[in-house]
Amino acid sequence: MKVLVINAGSSSLKYQLIDMTDESVLAKGSCERIGIDNGAFKQKAPGKEDYTFTTDIANHSAAIKLVVDALTSKEHGVIGSMSEIAAVGHRVLHGGEKFSASVLIDDKVIEAIEECCELGPLHNPHNLTGIRACEEMMPGVPQVAVFDTGFHQTMPPKAYMFGLPYKYYEKYRLRKYGFHGTSHRFVSKKLCELNGWDISTKKIITCHLGNGSSIAAVDCGKCVDTSMSFTPLDGLMMGTRSGAVDPSVVLYIMKHEGLSPDEMNDVLNKKSGFLGTSDGVTSDSRDLIAAAEDGNSKAELAIRMFRYQIKKYIGSYAAAMGGLDAVIFTGGIGENSDDLRDECCEGLGFMGIELDRAKNTELNHGEGKISTEGSRVEVWIVPTNEELLIARDTLEIVGGQK
Repeated sequence: MKVLVINAGSSSLKYQLIDMTDESVLAKGSCERIGIDNGAFKQKAPGKEDYTFTTDIANHSAAIKLVVDALTSKEHGVIGSMSEIAAVGHRVLHGGEKFSASVLIDDKVIEAIEECCELGPLHNPHNLTGIRACEEMMPGVPQVAVFDTGFHQTMPPKAYMFGLPYKYYEKYRLRKYGFHGTSHRFVSKKLCELNGWDISTKKIITCHLGNGSSIAAVDCGKCVDTSMSFTPLDGLMMGTRSGAVDPSVVLYIMKHEGLSPDEMNDVLNKKSGFLGTSDGVTSDSRDLIAAAEDGNSKAELAIRMFRYQIKKYIGSYAAAMGGLDAVIFTGGIGENSDDLRDECCEGLGFMGIELDRAKNTELNHGEGKISTEGSRVEVWIVPTNEELLIARDTLEIVGGQK
Protein backbone atom coordinates (compact mmCIF):
# COMPACT_ATOMS: atom_id res chain seq x y z
CA MET A 1 0.00 0.00 0.00
CA LYS A 2 1.39 3.39 -1.02
CA VAL A 3 0.46 6.48 0.99
CA LEU A 4 0.97 10.07 -0.13
CA VAL A 5 1.68 12.41 2.81
CA ILE A 6 0.83 16.08 2.29
CA ASN A 7 1.84 19.08 4.42
CA ALA A 8 0.25 22.20 2.93
CA GLY A 9 1.35 25.67 4.03
CA SER A 10 0.32 29.15 2.99
CA SER A 11 2.58 29.29 -0.08
CA SER A 12 4.15 25.85 -0.02
CA LEU A 13 3.30 22.17 -0.20
CA LYS A 14 5.62 19.40 0.97
CA TYR A 15 5.02 15.74 0.22
CA GLN A 16 6.34 12.21 0.61
CA LEU A 17 5.23 9.02 -1.10
CA ILE A 18 5.78 6.07 1.23
CA ASP A 19 5.49 2.37 0.43
CA MET A 20 3.97 0.96 3.61
CA THR A 21 5.02 -2.61 2.86
CA ASP A 22 8.50 -1.69 4.13
CA GLU A 23 7.96 2.00 5.07
CA SER A 24 10.43 3.13 2.42
CA VAL A 25 10.26 6.65 0.97
CA LEU A 26 9.74 6.34 -2.78
CA ALA A 27 9.91 10.09 -3.38
CA LYS A 28 9.72 13.37 -1.50
CA GLY A 29 9.57 16.95 -2.61
CA SER A 30 8.01 20.37 -2.36
CA CYS A 31 6.29 23.16 -4.23
CA GLU A 32 7.41 26.59 -3.06
CA ARG A 33 6.10 30.11 -3.74
CA ILE A 34 2.57 28.97 -4.59
CA GLY A 35 0.57 31.95 -5.84
CA ILE A 36 3.78 33.99 -6.16
CA ASP A 37 5.93 34.60 -9.24
CA ASN A 38 8.78 32.17 -9.92
CA GLY A 39 7.41 29.15 -8.09
CA ALA A 40 9.83 26.29 -7.45
CA PHE A 41 9.33 22.53 -7.65
CA LYS A 42 11.76 19.87 -6.47
CA GLN A 43 11.60 16.11 -6.02
CA LYS A 44 14.11 13.59 -4.72
CA ALA A 45 13.79 9.87 -5.34
CA PRO A 46 16.28 7.09 -4.53
CA GLY A 47 18.22 6.04 -7.61
CA LYS A 48 17.14 9.05 -9.66
CA GLU A 49 18.57 12.48 -10.31
CA ASP A 50 16.94 15.32 -8.40
CA TYR A 51 14.08 16.82 -10.40
CA THR A 52 13.87 20.60 -10.05
CA PHE A 53 12.41 23.43 -12.08
CA THR A 54 10.81 26.85 -11.71
CA THR A 55 7.33 27.75 -12.90
CA ASP A 56 4.42 29.85 -11.76
CA ILE A 57 2.20 27.78 -9.47
CA ALA A 58 -1.20 29.46 -9.37
CA ASN A 59 -2.71 27.62 -6.40
CA HIS A 60 -2.59 24.41 -4.38
CA SER A 61 -4.56 22.50 -7.00
CA ALA A 62 -1.87 23.38 -9.53
CA ALA A 63 0.75 22.26 -7.01
CA ILE A 64 -0.95 18.89 -6.53
CA LYS A 65 -1.05 18.46 -10.33
CA LEU A 66 2.71 19.05 -10.46
CA VAL A 67 3.16 16.41 -7.75
CA VAL A 68 0.99 13.94 -9.65
CA ASP A 69 2.85 14.60 -12.90
CA ALA A 70 6.24 14.19 -11.23
CA LEU A 71 5.34 10.97 -9.42
CA THR A 72 4.03 9.38 -12.63
CA SER A 73 6.60 10.85 -15.04
CA LYS A 74 8.33 8.24 -17.23
CA GLU A 75 11.69 9.93 -16.65
CA HIS A 76 11.43 11.15 -13.06
CA GLY A 77 8.50 9.22 -11.60
CA VAL A 78 8.34 6.30 -9.18
CA ILE A 79 4.88 4.87 -9.96
CA GLY A 80 3.08 3.90 -13.15
CA SER A 81 -0.14 5.74 -12.35
CA MET A 82 -1.96 7.44 -9.50
CA SER A 83 -4.09 4.33 -9.08
CA GLU A 84 -1.14 2.93 -7.10
CA ILE A 85 -1.75 5.49 -4.35
CA ALA A 86 -4.17 3.97 -1.89
CA ALA A 87 -4.64 6.96 0.39
CA VAL A 88 -3.51 10.47 1.28
CA GLY A 89 -2.52 11.53 4.79
CA HIS A 90 -2.65 15.23 5.68
CA ARG A 91 -0.94 17.09 8.48
CA VAL A 92 -3.57 19.38 9.99
CA LEU A 93 -2.47 21.85 12.62
CA HIS A 94 -5.53 22.36 14.81
CA GLY A 95 -8.32 19.97 15.71
CA GLY A 96 -9.47 21.90 18.79
CA GLU A 97 -11.30 19.72 21.29
CA LYS A 98 -13.04 17.84 18.49
CA PHE A 99 -10.25 15.41 17.56
CA SER A 100 -8.03 13.41 19.90
CA ALA A 101 -6.99 11.00 17.14
CA SER A 102 -6.51 10.88 13.39
CA VAL A 103 -9.69 10.50 11.31
CA LEU A 104 -10.93 9.61 7.85
CA ILE A 105 -11.86 12.84 6.13
CA ASP A 106 -15.49 13.38 5.17
CA ASP A 107 -17.75 16.43 4.93
CA LYS A 108 -18.28 16.57 8.69
CA VAL A 109 -14.54 16.46 9.35
CA ILE A 110 -13.93 19.23 6.82
CA GLU A 111 -16.61 21.32 8.51
CA ALA A 112 -14.97 20.75 11.90
CA ILE A 113 -11.53 21.72 10.56
CA GLU A 114 -13.10 24.88 9.15
CA GLU A 115 -14.53 25.69 12.59
CA CYS A 116 -11.01 25.43 14.00
CA CYS A 117 -9.63 27.96 11.51
CA GLU A 118 -10.04 30.72 14.08
CA LEU A 119 -7.80 28.73 16.45
CA GLY A 120 -5.24 28.02 13.73
CA PRO A 121 -5.62 30.92 11.26
CA LEU A 122 -2.10 30.60 9.82
CA HIS A 123 -2.33 26.87 9.08
CA ASN A 124 -5.82 25.34 9.03
CA PRO A 125 -7.06 27.23 5.94
CA HIS A 126 -4.04 26.02 3.97
CA ASN A 127 -4.41 22.48 5.31
CA LEU A 128 -7.99 22.56 3.99
CA THR A 129 -6.77 23.88 0.64
CA GLY A 130 -4.48 20.86 0.36
CA ILE A 131 -7.32 18.48 1.22
CA ARG A 132 -9.63 20.03 -1.38
CA ALA A 133 -6.88 20.06 -4.00
CA CYS A 134 -6.33 16.33 -3.47
CA GLU A 135 -10.09 15.71 -3.70
CA GLU A 136 -10.07 17.50 -7.05
CA MET A 137 -7.01 15.77 -8.48
CA MET A 138 -7.57 12.32 -6.94
CA PRO A 139 -11.33 11.82 -6.68
CA GLY A 140 -12.36 8.79 -4.66
CA VAL A 141 -8.98 8.30 -2.98
CA PRO A 142 -9.53 8.18 0.83
CA GLN A 143 -7.89 10.95 2.84
CA VAL A 144 -6.92 11.03 6.52
CA ALA A 145 -6.36 14.05 8.78
CA VAL A 146 -3.59 13.78 11.39
CA PHE A 147 -3.76 16.61 13.91
CA ASP A 148 -0.82 18.35 15.61
CA THR A 149 -3.06 18.94 18.61
CA GLY A 150 -4.52 15.43 18.85
CA PHE A 151 -1.84 13.83 21.05
CA HIS A 152 -2.24 16.53 23.68
CA GLN A 153 -5.97 16.00 24.19
CA THR A 154 -5.15 13.63 27.08
CA MET A 155 -4.00 16.56 29.24
CA PRO A 156 -6.10 16.96 32.41
CA PRO A 157 -7.99 20.22 33.03
CA LYS A 158 -5.49 21.25 35.72
CA ALA A 159 -2.83 21.35 32.98
CA TYR A 160 -4.78 22.88 30.11
CA MET A 161 -7.00 25.48 31.80
CA PHE A 162 -6.02 29.14 32.30
CA GLY A 163 -6.60 31.19 35.45
CA LEU A 164 -9.13 33.37 33.63
CA PRO A 165 -12.87 33.79 34.18
CA TYR A 166 -14.39 30.41 33.29
CA LYS A 167 -16.87 32.06 30.93
CA TYR A 168 -14.05 32.67 28.42
CA TYR A 169 -13.39 28.95 28.21
CA GLU A 170 -17.09 28.26 27.76
CA LYS A 171 -17.50 31.00 25.15
CA TYR A 172 -14.23 30.82 23.21
CA ARG A 173 -12.67 27.47 24.27
CA LEU A 174 -9.60 29.37 25.53
CA ARG A 175 -7.25 26.70 26.88
CA LYS A 176 -3.91 25.03 26.24
CA TYR A 177 -3.99 22.80 23.14
CA GLY A 178 -0.33 22.06 22.45
CA PHE A 179 1.37 21.40 19.13
CA HIS A 180 4.08 19.19 17.57
CA GLY A 181 1.95 16.30 18.85
CA THR A 182 2.85 14.07 15.90
CA SER A 183 6.55 14.43 16.72
CA HIS A 184 6.13 13.93 20.48
CA ARG A 185 4.03 10.82 19.87
CA PHE A 186 6.48 9.38 17.33
CA VAL A 187 9.67 9.77 19.36
CA SER A 188 8.21 8.60 22.69
CA LYS A 189 6.88 5.44 21.05
CA LYS A 190 10.10 4.93 19.07
CA LEU A 191 12.24 5.11 22.21
CA CYS A 192 10.15 2.43 23.90
CA GLU A 193 10.47 0.22 20.82
CA LEU A 194 14.25 0.67 20.81
CA ASN A 195 14.49 -0.19 24.51
CA GLY A 196 11.88 -2.94 24.54
CA TRP A 197 9.91 -0.90 27.07
CA ASP A 198 6.19 -1.02 27.72
CA ILE A 199 5.24 2.62 27.12
CA SER A 200 2.27 2.26 29.48
CA THR A 201 4.73 2.07 32.39
CA LYS A 202 7.18 4.84 31.47
CA LYS A 203 7.54 8.55 32.21
CA ILE A 204 9.23 10.39 29.34
CA ILE A 205 10.03 14.02 28.54
CA THR A 206 10.25 14.77 24.83
CA CYS A 207 12.11 17.91 23.70
CA HIS A 208 11.24 18.89 20.12
CA LEU A 209 13.73 21.67 19.45
CA GLY A 210 13.94 23.57 16.19
CA ASN A 211 12.97 26.95 14.78
CA GLY A 212 9.71 26.13 16.56
CA SER A 213 10.21 24.29 19.86
CA SER A 214 8.07 22.53 22.42
CA ILE A 215 8.47 20.07 25.28
CA ALA A 216 5.96 17.45 26.42
CA ALA A 217 5.50 15.30 29.50
CA VAL A 218 4.46 11.82 28.36
CA ASP A 219 3.21 9.71 31.27
CA CYS A 220 2.46 6.07 30.42
CA GLY A 221 2.08 6.92 26.73
CA LYS A 222 -0.23 9.90 27.27
CA CYS A 223 0.59 13.59 27.19
CA VAL A 224 -0.10 15.20 30.56
CA ASP A 225 1.41 18.61 29.84
CA THR A 226 3.20 20.49 27.07
CA SER A 227 4.88 23.86 26.68
CA MET A 228 3.01 25.30 23.67
CA SER A 229 -0.43 26.48 24.60
CA PHE A 230 -3.46 28.14 22.99
CA THR A 231 -1.17 28.91 20.06
CA PRO A 232 2.39 27.81 19.16
CA LEU A 233 3.65 31.10 20.65
CA ASP A 234 3.78 30.04 24.30
CA GLY A 235 6.48 28.11 26.14
CA LEU A 236 10.12 28.20 25.01
CA MET A 237 11.58 31.13 23.13
CA MET A 238 12.12 30.12 19.48
CA GLY A 239 13.56 31.42 16.23
CA THR A 240 11.28 34.43 15.99
CA ARG A 241 8.65 33.69 18.69
CA SER A 242 8.92 35.16 22.16
CA GLY A 243 7.73 32.16 24.12
CA ALA A 244 6.13 32.81 27.50
CA VAL A 245 6.08 36.45 28.67
CA ASP A 246 4.21 38.29 31.41
CA PRO A 247 0.90 39.40 29.80
CA SER A 248 1.42 42.83 31.33
CA VAL A 249 4.56 43.24 29.21
CA VAL A 250 2.42 42.89 26.09
CA LEU A 251 -0.03 45.54 27.32
CA TYR A 252 2.81 47.84 28.34
CA ILE A 253 4.48 47.67 24.92
CA MET A 254 1.19 48.22 23.11
CA LYS A 255 0.44 51.28 25.22
CA HIS A 256 3.85 52.91 25.03
CA GLU A 257 4.61 52.00 21.40
CA GLY A 258 1.07 52.67 20.19
CA LEU A 259 0.76 49.21 18.63
CA SER A 260 -2.46 47.58 17.42
CA PRO A 261 -3.24 43.95 18.34
CA ASP A 262 -2.09 42.82 14.87
CA GLU A 263 1.14 44.80 15.16
CA MET A 264 1.82 43.35 18.61
CA ASN A 265 1.11 39.87 17.30
CA ASP A 266 3.72 40.51 14.61
CA VAL A 267 6.27 41.52 17.25
CA LEU A 268 5.63 38.42 19.35
CA ASN A 269 5.59 35.91 16.48
CA LYS A 270 8.02 37.33 13.93
CA LYS A 271 10.40 39.74 15.66
CA SER A 272 11.13 38.09 19.00
CA GLY A 273 12.89 34.92 20.18
CA PHE A 274 16.45 34.41 18.93
CA LEU A 275 16.01 37.22 16.41
CA GLY A 276 14.72 39.76 18.90
CA THR A 277 16.99 38.92 21.83
CA SER A 278 20.08 38.96 19.60
CA ASP A 279 18.98 42.42 18.43
CA GLY A 280 18.37 41.32 14.86
CA VAL A 281 21.47 39.14 14.40
CA THR A 282 19.64 35.97 13.35
CA SER A 283 16.73 33.61 13.98
CA ASP A 284 18.87 30.54 13.13
CA SER A 285 20.46 28.74 16.07
CA ARG A 286 23.58 27.80 14.06
CA ASP A 287 24.24 31.41 13.10
CA LEU A 288 23.47 32.42 16.67
CA ILE A 289 26.21 30.12 18.00
CA ALA A 290 28.66 31.43 15.40
CA ALA A 291 27.88 35.02 16.40
CA ALA A 292 28.33 34.17 20.09
CA GLU A 293 31.69 32.55 19.35
CA ASP A 294 32.70 35.79 17.62
CA GLY A 295 31.96 37.67 20.82
CA ASN A 296 28.38 38.89 20.30
CA SER A 297 27.02 39.16 23.83
CA LYS A 298 23.37 39.40 22.77
CA ALA A 299 23.63 36.21 20.71
CA GLU A 300 25.26 34.58 23.74
CA LEU A 301 22.37 35.76 25.93
CA ALA A 302 19.78 34.25 23.56
CA ILE A 303 21.60 30.89 23.67
CA ARG A 304 21.81 30.88 27.46
CA MET A 305 18.12 31.84 27.83
CA PHE A 306 16.93 29.07 25.50
CA ARG A 307 18.94 26.34 27.21
CA TYR A 308 18.01 27.54 30.69
CA GLN A 309 14.32 27.38 29.76
CA ILE A 310 14.68 23.82 28.46
CA LYS A 311 16.34 22.74 31.71
CA LYS A 312 13.52 24.31 33.74
CA TYR A 313 10.89 22.42 31.75
CA ILE A 314 12.70 19.13 32.23
CA GLY A 315 12.71 19.66 35.98
CA SER A 316 9.11 20.84 36.21
CA TYR A 317 7.73 18.03 34.04
CA ALA A 318 9.60 15.40 36.05
CA ALA A 319 7.92 16.87 39.12
CA ALA A 320 4.51 16.92 37.40
CA MET A 321 4.80 13.22 36.53
CA GLY A 322 6.26 12.23 39.89
CA GLY A 323 9.30 10.65 38.32
CA LEU A 324 11.23 10.25 35.11
CA ASP A 325 12.60 7.37 33.04
CA ALA A 326 13.96 9.15 29.97
CA VAL A 327 14.57 12.46 28.23
CA ILE A 328 14.48 12.63 24.43
CA PHE A 329 16.05 15.30 22.25
CA THR A 330 14.66 15.62 18.72
CA GLY A 331 14.10 18.23 16.00
CA GLY A 332 16.73 20.14 14.03
CA ILE A 333 18.39 21.66 17.11
CA GLY A 334 17.74 18.78 19.49
CA GLU A 335 19.23 16.19 17.15
CA ASN A 336 22.25 18.18 16.02
CA SER A 337 23.53 20.29 18.93
CA ASP A 338 25.66 18.26 21.33
CA ASP A 339 26.61 21.47 23.16
CA LEU A 340 22.94 22.25 23.85
CA ARG A 341 22.20 18.74 25.13
CA ASP A 342 25.26 18.91 27.39
CA GLU A 343 24.26 22.25 28.89
CA CYS A 344 20.59 21.27 29.33
CA CYS A 345 21.56 18.13 31.28
CA GLU A 346 24.32 19.77 33.31
CA GLY A 347 23.50 19.91 37.01
CA LEU A 348 20.63 17.43 36.79
CA GLY A 349 22.50 14.62 38.52
CA PHE A 350 20.23 15.04 41.55
CA MET A 351 17.39 13.81 39.28
CA GLY A 352 19.40 10.80 38.13
CA ILE A 353 20.51 12.34 34.80
CA GLU A 354 24.16 11.71 33.93
CA LEU A 355 25.21 12.53 30.38
CA ASP A 356 28.03 10.61 28.70
CA ARG A 357 29.82 13.48 26.99
CA ALA A 358 31.76 11.24 24.61
CA LYS A 359 28.61 9.48 23.43
CA ASN A 360 26.80 12.80 23.20
CA THR A 361 29.42 14.08 20.76
CA GLU A 362 29.85 10.82 18.82
CA LEU A 363 26.11 10.30 18.31
CA ASN A 364 25.49 13.83 17.09
CA HIS A 365 23.27 13.61 13.98
CA GLY A 366 22.32 10.03 14.90
CA GLU A 367 20.05 7.88 17.04
CA GLY A 368 21.00 6.40 20.36
CA LYS A 369 21.49 6.67 24.10
CA ILE A 370 23.80 9.44 25.29
CA SER A 371 23.55 8.93 29.05
CA THR A 372 26.02 6.90 31.11
CA GLU A 373 25.34 3.25 31.90
CA GLY A 374 24.84 4.22 35.54
CA SER A 375 22.38 7.03 34.83
CA ARG A 376 19.02 6.32 36.47
CA VAL A 377 17.32 8.42 33.82
CA GLU A 378 18.22 7.62 30.22
CA VAL A 379 18.92 10.44 27.76
CA TRP A 380 18.42 9.77 24.05
CA ILE A 381 18.63 11.36 20.64
CA VAL A 382 15.68 10.11 18.59
CA PRO A 383 15.25 11.69 15.12
CA THR A 384 11.62 12.52 14.52
CA ASN A 385 9.68 11.31 11.49
CA GLU A 386 6.29 12.97 11.43
CA GLU A 387 5.61 11.95 7.82
CA LEU A 388 6.03 8.27 8.67
CA LEU A 389 3.65 8.55 11.62
CA ILE A 390 1.08 10.27 9.38
CA ALA A 391 1.46 7.44 6.87
CA ARG A 392 1.08 4.82 9.62
CA ASP A 393 -2.09 6.45 10.92
CA THR A 394 -3.42 6.63 7.38
CA LEU A 395 -2.69 2.95 6.79
CA GLU A 396 -4.36 1.98 10.07
CA ILE A 397 -7.51 3.96 9.29
CA VAL A 398 -7.84 3.16 5.60
CA GLY A 399 -6.63 -0.42 5.86
CA GLY A 400 -6.32 -2.61 2.83
CA GLN A 401 -8.85 -0.86 0.63
CA LYS A 402 -6.39 -0.94 -2.28
